[in-house]
Amino acid sequence: MDRLWYVAYGTNLSRSRFLIYLQGGRPAGGARKHPGSRNPVAPARDISVMIPGGLRFVGVSSIWGGGMAIYDANADGEVAGRAYLITAGQFVDILAQEMRLEPGLDVDLAPVRELGWHTFGPGRYQTLGHLGLREELPMLTFTSADVRDHPLNAPSEAYLRTMALGLRESHDWTVTQIGRYLAAFPGAAGVWSSGSIEKFAA
Repeated sequence: MDRLWYVAYGTNLSRSRFLIYLQGGRPAGGARKHPGSRNPVAPARDISVMIPGGLRFVGVSSIWGGGMAIYDANADGEVAGRAYLITAGQFVDILAQEMRLEPGLDVDLAPVRELGWHTFGPGRYQTLGHLGLREELPMLTFTSADVRDHPLNAPSEAYLRTMALGLRESHDWTVTQIGRYLAAFPGAAGVWSSGSIEKFAA
């Protein structure tokens, strides 16, 4: 598996934020610097996708503060994603940095290709999901094995602002669409209104 589509659904919807995982640096509004991938080449392409399921905002992000988005494949609805065409090695390096580890993590991607889902650890992003094929290449993402066991926590404005940027870039959504979408997910619902998100989503 030399190349694959990495399907992002959180702050990596923003291309500039995603490129930091490849090229290193600190995201705008973020509190931590990333080392970048061993291969810093930009994605060959990226496309907008919709995948079945939902999101939940949980835990506390060391970069943004507040909750982080994790993918719930069993939820009703659809999730707006952005698929980046990258190498398998880059995908593993992104995964390592999401886990607050250095690039070079040894993760075998064969099981997820064969089984559809594969958990290799207890962390929030240590379950790999195979979401189908695009142009005969696998579409992979990562989330948690126990999505609904994590305590909900509202995301920060900086986190939502970055997601909103990515949704505008990849899906060309209006601020109204973005506000309604983000405010509906557990963790954000009841804390962030669609109207409050619209104010900084423009």
